[in-house]
Amino acid sequence: MTTATPFATGANSTGANALPTPPTGWPIGSYGTYEEAQRAVDHLADNDFPVADVTIVGVEPMIVERVTGRLTWGRVLGAGAASGAWFGLFVGLLLGLFSTGGALAPIVTGLVVGTVFGLASAATRYAATRGKRDFASTTQLVAGRYDVLSHPRSAERGREMLTALAWRS
Repeated sequence: MTTATPFATGANSTGANALPTPPTGWPIGSYGTYEEAQRAVDHLADNDFPVADVTIVGVEPMIVERVTGRLTWGRVLGAGAASGAWFGLFVGLLLGLFSTGGALAPIVTGLVVGTVFGLASAATRYAATRGKRDFASTTQLVAGRYDVLSHPRSAERGREMLTALAWRS
């Protein structure tokens, strides 16, 4: 998602950056989580700060892979069958809408064929790993810290407002 900032360079006619550009501005706060940085910007917005001058920058990015469970043949085949069945049901419903001989046969056929293809596809992919990845996981891109930057014309005021917020917390 590209968002426009009033002090970024390289903006096109819509205000969005045509090419990736580093953020500009002076740091007015630094936070350990995105939620804290978001709360800081929300505080600025609630107090009539020109938040269009603000940028939240994730610094020290890292990819975090969280293991969610162990993969077994049963889990892989079950997930493949379920996925294939849903797709087959969808295709069967579409074919059933245009069928002149009744809607049940295309739906059942789609469900059965989708399940078989889902099973075969999941089994092929899992067998290809040869046991080298017997776990499921999710991946996120996160930052080590989140800096809040502001255009220099309002940075001092923003820093004072965020300092006051920190004292209240």
